Amino acid sequence: MTNAKPPDGMRIQRTSRDMTVVPAALAGWLGALLPAGAEPTVTLHSGIDANGMSSETLVFDVSWREGGEERTAEYIARVVPAAEDFPVLERYALQDQYDTMRIIGELSDVPVPSVGFMEPSGDVLGMPFFLMDRLAGVVPPDMMPYNFGGNWLFDASPEDQRRLQDSTVKALADLHSIPAADEVFAFLDPRQPGATALQRNLARTRAWYEFAVRDLERSPLIDRALRWLESNLPDTTESVLVWGDARLGNVMYVDFEPVGVLDWEMASVGPRELDLSWLIFAHRVFESMTTGFDLPGMPDFMREEDVVARYAELTGVEIGDLTWYHVHSAVNWAVLFMRTGARSIHFGEVERPDDIETLMFHRPLFESLLDGLDAVAP
Repeated sequence: MTNAKPPDGMRIQRTSRDMTVVPAALAGWLGALLPAGAEPTVTLHSGIDANGMSSETLVFDVSWREGGEERTAEYIARVVPAAEDFPVLERYALQDQYDTMRIIGELSDVPVPSVGFMEPSGDVLGMPFFLMDRLAGVVPPDMMPYNFGGNWLFDASPEDQRRLQDSTVKALADLHSIPAADEVFAFLDPRQPGATALQRNLARTRAWYEFAVRDLERSPLIDRALRWLESNLPDTTESVLVWGDARLGNVMYVDFEPVGVLDWEMASVGPRELDLSWLIFAHRVFESMTTGFDLPGMPDFMREEDVVARYAELTGVEIGDLTWYHVHSAVNWAVLFMRTGARSIHFGEVERPDDIETLMFHRPLFESLLDGLDAVAP
């Protein structure tokens, strides 16, 4: 069974934008930025439908004249979602995303797309956006998740799957090795109360939850988990660059090696364990979803012991118990599912459920994790 039907809420609509007017709007805007006489034309392609749950993404080509020659370029536009389109996040700091990618490109070998023009006013498309170069490669799908089968990663050999896993961990290790991250990326420090970066990250998670429940009922699971997290906060002051959404669906690959590390809406600074847990837990979420579909999944892929061992080998940093960080990841996944579920309700794709926690595709995993906390001392 490799072509399972997506569960309700996973066929995600991201925008109500009238795409027919976008090419002319982009062409007019670019015409004022390119050399005189460029007369650009824009060809809009379909969006990136198999990945991503937050930003609106436009894929397009541009043709223009410059210096008597015809030129073409391939771009991605990252667009802040409009309020009427039920954004997943409360705040989209577009300039922060742009600057993060630019600085990573300048200070490391981590492959991030080159960023180009920024349109901060919203006058062109109704919302701010920036352009980045379109890369060639493949991305493990999120919808349906890659471990459901019927895709290039699932069908790869165990050796190639391990190569992809190890090379992804290396990209994460390289991100965390950018020096003086708390100073270089100070603009990413969560704008929340707290004496340490970790406290401020946890406060940001709670604030996101409070944003989500403006449109839905509170979740007893999330409330319980947040109380535990706040009572058992690890004693750390570490601040590396935290990708924030470190998962395979945000990486583009060629020959099972990363060529593009993407999606920086959730970036911050804080302990490296935030990213390590997110990378591991994201796969665990997808694995938990295969159970209900009676699918084999990929149980030998992205195992915690393998990821942590490879990371320690690359960085020399020994990673301790990740339980606290996994609970934090579980909460963020729960809020994400609540918010995307609320958006699906808004667009009429699903009915509003009586039990709001049924929107959480990882609910059994979340419940199991919380039930085991009494035996764990972080």
